[in-house]
Amino acid sequence: MSGRRTVSRGFGLLSALAAATLAAAFTAGCSAPGGADPTAAGADPVRGEPAPSAASPYWVDPDSDAARQVRAWDREGREGDAKALQRIADRPVALWPAWDAPGPEIVAAVKAAAETKKSVLLVAYNIPHRDCGLYSAGGAKDADTYRSWIGEFADAIGDAPATVVLEPDALPHIADGCTPPEHHAERYELLSGAVDTLKAGARTKVYLDAGNPDWITEPEKIAEPLRRAGIDRADGFSLNVSNFQSNASVKEYGSLLSDSLGGAHYVIDTSRNGGGPLTGDRAEAWCNPPGRALGTPPTTDTRDDRLDAYLWIKRPGESDGTCRGGPEAGTWWPEYALGLATRATS
Repeated sequence: MSGRRTVSRGFGLLSALAAATLAAAFTAGCSAPGGADPTAAGADPVRGEPAPSAASPYWVDPDSDAARQVRAWDREGREGDAKALQRIADRPVALWPAWDAPGPEIVAAVKAAAETKKSVLLVAYNIPHRDCGLYSAGGAKDADTYRSWIGEFADAIGDAPATVVLEPDALPHIADGCTPPEHHAERYELLSGAVDTLKAGARTKVYLDAGNPDWITEPEKIAEPLRRAGIDRADGFSLNVSNFQSNASVKEYGSLLSDSLGGAHYVIDTSRNGGGPLTGDRAEAWCNPPGRALGTPPTTDTRDDRLDAYLWIKRPGESDGTCRGGPEAGTWWPEYALGLATRATS
């Protein structure tokens, strides 16, 4: 599977207690690092330019790993590094709620987002037999456990505005043959049911994951799995989650896949694609590749009728796995985050 897999374990890091504390902090009127509203129009913290995230409707977590790192480096006198890392801290990134009990973290985020009149961006990543037993192996122990988990996930959102990227890798791993055939029917049923469960929320948008153009190279090979998983009832599909393909290549692929699906809409993960994919040695090019950069800041201003948003779905600065000296998948890695931020051009 080298060079094809896209996702690391990037679950949300708040415990139930920390989540409650975060919600209380918002109620008390706490601001983002430096006292600025990161989503308000104004100056970019690094370049002094208009903040790209002003066009984003998504909530920015003021207590994210990146935000805490900024504060820590400021205390240590690493002011330049702290300032660069604000490129991550001041922009909305997706939450990957806990695999055992997603409710508390989602509830806290929804409450906090409501204070700023923003929407939450979430990733549901707990499908049984996840990741073919590789770096992010795991998932719910069985179908019933997953149904309960996605039910708790949806209940925690309620009628709040939310965007959910549904099960990164799950369908591409069917399309590429990694997931054994005996699990296919159950996976389609669970994903289709998850679409319906999540869409019961009055303001929940759902995007089924469709991999990236360097993985499933022929769009029609992923189109049929998307149909079987309920794309007709979802809001669209997601591309490039946790990967590094360029906007141009992903948009070209997304347009072809959209055509195959009758004009379906889509979103693109641009969290780390500012430098494009790794060239040369392609072994595990998806896993903590060196020299990468943050991509287009999150925004719904895409100038494309079918491309709904550029999103930071993968949490930039979290490891893809124990490769190239990285920590366990989903673990915050500040020096890698700093590299992404300092090489960014926007």
